[in-house]
Amino acid sequence: MTRYDRAEIADFVQKWVDANAECERNKDWRPLESFYAEDATYGWNYGTKDDFMAVGRDEIRDIALGQEMAGLDGWEYPYIRTIIDPETGDVLCLWKQIARGTVDPKTGQPYEVHGLGGSWFLYNGNQQWAWHRDFFDFGNVVDLFMRMYEADALTDSMKARFEGAGGKPAGWYRIEDSPAPLWPVSSPDEV
Repeated sequence: MTRYDRAEIADFVQKWVDANAECERNKDWRPLESFYAEDATYGWNYGTKDDFMAVGRDEIRDIALGQEMAGLDGWEYPYIRTIIDPETGDVLCLWKQIARGTVDPKTGQPYEVHGLGGSWFLYNGNQQWAWHRDFFDFGNVVDLFMRMYEADALTDSMKARFEGAGGKPAGWYRIEDSPAPLWPVSSPDEV
């Protein structure tokens, strides 16, 4: 017997993917807030000492989907593969990061982060995510942004983020100070 109906989760994931595509077209990811439980967490790791963690739907909307996506106008994140575990509610999605509307002069194609990134979600049974963690190759992301910066291929808002980078904005924590574990367990059985 499974904990969740796989078809229900698959339907929810498809709604998520469709909403992501709509947000990409509108260049505003904040409407995705409705997919998260009120007390959900959303985070990712940036290197050896820093994590990002948004706690609660308001921080997810304002910081993770707003502030942290600022400057990624025209970027698309096509989903490549989805794996669903109806027993635990775990969902793993692999995606690419492509800067549509830009052209890498070396390849003639849009700039793209090398390799795959991914999202690990926990479905909470209420057509919402309980938590969400992204993972990606930080070195490849930095390399691409530096090449785009040197080629003057970044959006004005991303250039402003680069130029203003100094202190850490809201949501950034040293790993040991993070308000939620970066990689939470899915169920009490796993503790």
